[in-house]
Amino acid sequence: MTATISLPPTPEAEADDRAFSSPSLRLSLAPTGPAPALLDGAWWPRSRDLESELPSLTAVLDPLWGRITRVTVNPTHWPVVPRKVSVAGHVVKVGWFLAEQDPHELLLLSYRAGRWNLLVVPPQTTPVSATWLMAAASDPLGTSTASRLMEEAARLRTVSETDRAVEAVWDSEGGHEARDPAARPRIPTVTAALPHQPMVR
Repeated sequence: MTATISLPPTPEAEADDRAFSSPSLRLSLAPTGPAPALLDGAWWPRSRDLESELPSLTAVLDPLWGRITRVTVNPTHWPVVPRKVSVAGHVVKVGWFLAEQDPHELLLLSYRAGRWNLLVVPPQTTPVSATWLMAAASDPLGTSTASRLMEEAARLRTVSETDRAVEAVWDSEGGHEARDPAARPRIPTVTAALPHQPMVR
C-alpha cells in the first residue's frame, strides 16, 4: 500500500507501510522487522544533484528517524559531493567513501537514533524497474545489497526486452494472426449422411 502525503508527514502516514510519494519525493521504507535487513528502503531522486535533492529527503526522514546530521555516498554516481547541505534550519554534513561504500547506496546518520542505508534508484530508471527496486529494497527480510538489486533489475529488464523481441518476431512471421481465432483459415465442415437405421422398440 502506498500513502501519498504532503510534508510534514501525518501520524497516519507514518503508521502506514512506510511507502511515501509526493510531488518532490519518491521514497519507500522497510517496516520494522524482527531482524535488521541490509537495506532500510529505497530513494528515487529526480537528479544527481545532492544539494537540491537532500532537503526533501531529510524533511520526511527527520520526523521518522530523528534529525539527520550526516550523509555519505560513493562518488561513482554523484558528479558533485558538497561538504554541507542546508536543510530545514540545520546543516547536514556530506561525506563520501569509494571502496567502503556500495556505489548504489546512501548512508544516513542521526545523532539520536542511529544509521540507515537506502538504495539509490538512478533518476533515469523506468517506472517499472523503479517500482521493482523500491519494493525489493523495502523488504524487511531482504538480504541483497544495493548493487545486487541493481544487477537483478538489469537482468529482469534484459529478460523482458528479449521476450518482447521474440514476440515481435513471432508477430512479424504471422504468429499474431495464428493466435487470432478470427484470422485462422476456416476448415470446411463435412456432414456425412448416415444410412437410415430402423428404430428398435
